[in-house]
Amino acid sequence: MTRILILFGTTDGQTAKVARFLGDELDSLGADVDVVDAAVTDPDPEGYDGVLVAASIHAGGYQRAVLRWAAANAAALQAQRTAFLSVCLGVLQSEPAVRAELDAIRKRFIARTHWTPTQTKLVAGALMYSRYGWLKRLVMRRIARKAGGGTDPSRDYEYTDWADLRAFAGSFYSLCAPARAPAARCGSGSPCQCGTATIAD
Repeated sequence: MTRILILFGTTDGQTAKVARFLGDELDSLGADVDVVDAAVTDPDPEGYDGVLVAASIHAGGYQRAVLRWAAANAAALQAQRTAFLSVCLGVLQSEPAVRAELDAIRKRFIARTHWTPTQTKLVAGALMYSRYGWLKRLVMRRIARKAGGGTDPSRDYEYTDWADLRAFAGSFYSLCAPARAPAARCGSGSPCQCGTATIAD
């Protein structure tokens, strides 16, 4: 069975929701999945067929627990099929300057951890006004206004594209699943039922 580790860092809960959604999708595809909060557990990535790391951008960087774990396990991660999901609201903005900033944050993460993921993916997060203190609510409303997001502080806004994540889970599973050996075939070309395959020069 294909074993996949999903390690995440979360601040307001949306990245945890993304990680668990991917875990459920990969489980439905037949994978044996471990979903782990980097702030709670320090898993060994060796022994897995693939590793997904998800973290959200806050104040120009990702959760420290994720950064520390990735740096400590960089050598093992480099030898595996991996993906890094960067969750942020900046995805909603199309301005080149915003995209350049998001890319710079990701590159700093890679430089500090010495881990280059096999795949990277930007994922839109959520505005969780109900969980913010008054100061953060004010700051996030200003950011949302610039990004064209929701500014009504009496409700939350979720921008994550779940259908896109479902497709991503499928492609990552295909990347990690061990290739199955072709069925042995007899001289006739049909699948062998006798337990011995005919070898031709």
